[in-house]
Amino acid sequence: MDILAEISKNLENGDDEQVGRLTREALDQKIPAKTILDNGLLAGMKTIGAKFKNHEIFLPDVLLAARAMYAGLDLLKPHLIADDVPMVGRVVLGTVQGDLHDIGKNLVGIMLKGAGFEIVDLGNDVPPERFINAALENEASVIGLSALLTTTMPNMKKVVDLVREKGLSDRIKVIIGGAPVTEEYAGDIGADAYAFDGVNSVDRIKQLLNIE
Repeated sequence: MDILAEISKNLENGDDEQVGRLTREALDQKIPAKTILDNGLLAGMKTIGAKFKNHEIFLPDVLLAARAMYAGLDLLKPHLIADDVPMVGRVVLGTVQGDLHDIGKNLVGIMLKGAGFEIVDLGNDVPPERFINAALENEASVIGLSALLTTTMPNMKKVVDLVREKGLSDRIKVIIGGAPVTEEYAGDIGADAYAFDGVNSVDRIKQLLNIE
C-alpha cells in the first residue's frame, strides 16, 4: 500500500496520530501537498461520506475521521498556501439569529471540509447582515443557514431577502437545512437549495457551483 492509500485508510479508521505521521512522511518524500490532500485526506473523507450516507457508520465515526483529517490538513495548510492551491469553494456557515443549536451545522462543516471546501463558520445566533458581510469579506460563493427551531426559520428568509435586495443573487447562493426545514420551505422563501444532512449538503452545493 502506498503512503497516500495509507493516509486514506488511517483517516477512515479515525487514527489522527497515524494520519499526522504519514502526512509528514509524504511531505518529506516531496509529494506535492495538493496530491496528498486529494489522494490521501479527501479520498478518505469521500469514503467516510459514502459510508455515512449508506448508514454503514455513525456520527462518532465521522467525528473521529474529521479529527484525523484535521491532523493532516493542519500540516498541509502552509504548503497549500505557499503553492497558491485553491480550495474547491468557500462557504459561510451559521445557525440563524435566535437559534443556539449547532451540532447539525458543525457536521455540515466537517463534511464540506472533507470534500475540499473552505469554511467560514460564524457559529450560532447569527444576525442576517453578518452572513452577508462575511460572504462579501471572504469572497464566499455560498451561504449555508441552519435552524433547529420553527420559530427561528423566518430568519432564513431575512438572509435570502438581503441577498436579493443587495443584488448579490448571481454571486452568492443560499442553502438551508435543519430538522424542521423542508425542500418546500426552501422554495417558499426563495433559497437556492435545501439539504437534509451533511452528506447531502456537499452534493447540493456542488450542484449549485457546477462542480463535478
